[in-house]
Amino acid sequence: MILFNGNIYTVDSQLPVVQSVAIKNGLVLKAGTNDEIKKLSSSNTEMIDLKGNFLMPGFIEGHGHFSGLGKSLLQLNFLKTKSWEEIVAMVAEAAKTAKPGEWIEGRGWHQEKWDSTPIQNVHGYPYHDALSEVSPNNPVVLRHASGHGLLANKKAMVLASISKETPNPSGGEIVRDIKGNAIGMFEERAMKSILNIYQDHLSKLSKKEIENLWLKGIKLAQQKCLENGITSFQDAGTTPNADFLSSYEELAQYERLAKAGELDLRMWTMLRHGSEDLKKYLNEFPKVDVGNGFFTCKAVKTELDGALGSYGAWLLEPYDDKPGFVGQNTTSVEEVAKIAEMCLAKKMQMCVHAIGDRGNREVLDIIENLSKKSPEIKNLRWRMEHAQHLHVEDIPRFEKLGVVAAMQGVHCTSDAPFVVKRLGEQRSKEGAYAWKSLLKSGAVVANGTDAPVEDISAIESFYASVTRKRADNGFEFFTEQAMSREEGIYSYTIANAYAAFQEDKKGSITPGKYADLVLLSNDLINCPEEEILKTKILFTMVGGEIKYQSE
Repeated sequence: MILFNGNIYTVDSQLPVVQSVAIKNGLVLKAGTNDEIKKLSSSNTEMIDLKGNFLMPGFIEGHGHFSGLGKSLLQLNFLKTKSWEEIVAMVAEAAKTAKPGEWIEGRGWHQEKWDSTPIQNVHGYPYHDALSEVSPNNPVVLRHASGHGLLANKKAMVLASISKETPNPSGGEIVRDIKGNAIGMFEERAMKSILNIYQDHLSKLSKKEIENLWLKGIKLAQQKCLENGITSFQDAGTTPNADFLSSYEELAQYERLAKAGELDLRMWTMLRHGSEDLKKYLNEFPKVDVGNGFFTCKAVKTELDGALGSYGAWLLEPYDDKPGFVGQNTTSVEEVAKIAEMCLAKKMQMCVHAIGDRGNREVLDIIENLSKKSPEIKNLRWRMEHAQHLHVEDIPRFEKLGVVAAMQGVHCTSDAPFVVKRLGEQRSKEGAYAWKSLLKSGAVVANGTDAPVEDISAIESFYASVTRKRADNGFEFFTEQAMSREEGIYSYTIANAYAAFQEDKKGSITPGKYADLVLLSNDLINCPEEEILKTKILFTMVGGEIKYQSE
């Protein structure tokens, strides 16, 4: 196959811009001018005229939750909602057709992004009353966009036996009114009280029914990714309260699909279990390039804190809008250190969810302490998943310790309305989504969306990365930390490949690498800023095969 007449950005410093690419056996054969590449053609060569459009390596989603994305496409989606009333109305519609006792699920709401604050609220969270009124007979669970909190109605709380006397678990909070009554909001580890009851409901389904539901979501997620130009997906694992399959079970299913040739994009995955379960599972890993490079698992995921939006990020100093409160340490430092020891012994990558400056510092301390007796740890490319809010003194430590900052550009502009409210001006300016500071210090910054926390759109995340502006109202968030256009593309291609030890296989249009490519309607390097969000995905190619093409 030859792709010609293109504006091709290779992300290869040896030959950054070309007109044509030759592909053979799913790999890039050569890149160059139209005349150079056309000389390689024969009667069997498929010729595709790019008509001057912008071709680049396929986007690599650097941190998302693949099955979570799939499930979000099967339930109520609140990512674009602007008010609590809008959400209640959507639940009311769902309740009209729900069977008695059937759970109503949704995800994607964020109280800080509504146009108005509910009259009855605690820290902006609405009381459950309106939800309970429209769905008195069906339990409702609506997950926060961050995945670190949920709203439940009265029916769900009754099933979970929630009362004034129900204690807060370690690492979580049942949000209450001044009288001590639960308002329906459950933060971090407190979600378990509701989700355990939901799991009891799911346990009534057969294993086959659960697998079929999971697979239905996976197929939807795969199609959604391809429509957005994503050719590889770095899966940050199921949540600790996985609805369908455990992390280990999911990985077995991905491996099966890869071997059967049923994956249309490449999966790089993290095993997500506590240290006790890892003792049972870890000896089976790593698994690399299964099914012709469509499945790899050589990483372990854990977490130290929660999300800023739900007051779960673990901070060195209290929240500005919640005095005296420093967030949640959701997994003990000792447990994370134990998992780190296990990863080091197996030469696996450790990937730690850390959002607050305290959470990030604790992880860096664990890695630094281990590096004193095992200096080779720097070469293992351990990853800080999110690295959203850093103390300025910790920024240089990423490069020093070889830690990849696996960040999400779109989180910055999505969270922008409430970050200063939570952290104050100085902390926000110095260390919130500090991409430029990290890059200047020599750290590798990877990019993604954390789907389904945010929309899977790589274009939206790229726009956020290079402008630090909200798409809806133009609100700017400390633009001095914005990436250049080249840095933005690098973060979504070769940086993500590097963060997965796959830079020799993908991330640039270089001979010998996978022909995983995306054709775009706009030149992301040179088009006017206002045109970036109008960019269309014209086709997505994986292994030399067009898997998605716009009409």
